[in-house]
Amino acid sequence: MSKEPSGTGRLQSLDLCCAIPDKDTYEQELKRLQLKLLTIQQAYVRDGRRAVIGFEGWDAAGKGGSIKRMTERLDPHAYKVWPIGPPKPEEQGRHWLWRIWERLPEPGIIAIYDRTWYGRVLVERVEELTPKPDWRRAYREINDFEYTLTANGARLVKLFLHVSRAEQRQRLIERIQHPLKRYKIGEPDLRNYRLRKPYERAIEDMLAETDSKHAPWHLIPAEKKWYARISALRIVTDRLAKGVDLSPSPLDEDLKRDAERSLGVKLGKDGRVKE
Repeated sequence: MSKEPSGTGRLQSLDLCCAIPDKDTYEQELKRLQLKLLTIQQAYVRDGRRAVIGFEGWDAAGKGGSIKRMTERLDPHAYKVWPIGPPKPEEQGRHWLWRIWERLPEPGIIAIYDRTWYGRVLVERVEELTPKPDWRRAYREINDFEYTLTANGARLVKLFLHVSRAEQRQRLIERIQHPLKRYKIGEPDLRNYRLRKPYERAIEDMLAETDSKHAPWHLIPAEKKWYARISALRIVTDRLAKGVDLSPSPLDEDLKRDAERSLGVKLGKDGRVKE
């Protein structure tokens, strides 16, 4: 039996002062990365590739905001966002990874998980919802799952958004005060805030036990929202683009002839109408 995991302090090593200098810089970089991700999505659709992006992080760390910016310009037919909460009645009694397998992407689809299979070693551990031998065994099950996923050709990107306790407190207060954000907060968020120390230990153990070459963790300083969003997009576009041909798809010759006949135009090889 393996020894009890112990944290390594990776959260404390993050520089939470990282920031984007100004709004213009943020918006220009956001636009550039969103366009790059759209290009990547089109290549994945063309080639039948699959991608899984997993977001973890503290409550109010900005996971939803990052996912919103990540998907703003994407074709909605070729991505899925899966919020992962407590198991539904029909999911209980099955293997705990079953509901994750059910949501894995088909060829040509990018799947984004708003919280992930790591709940087994985070909330279920801290809240004592799962016996200790089961959540300890889950580290091996997770590593096996991620290896199987990537060995089968899927790209996997795991992101953790980290904020300080003081910043998390302020954001939770803002959610309570803002009528249009109040729906985002509930008693579990406040309980998790009170349990921040046990969660820190669980997160450090998670990072130590499941950071692998084929499925590394990417820790993002999220004290500044602009910085976190840009960082998440940079990491995702870098990981998903590696080794992928992002050049535009050539115009199919049969489609070209059909379009010329149907539309009464002459088309060049690049698809542009000839004068």
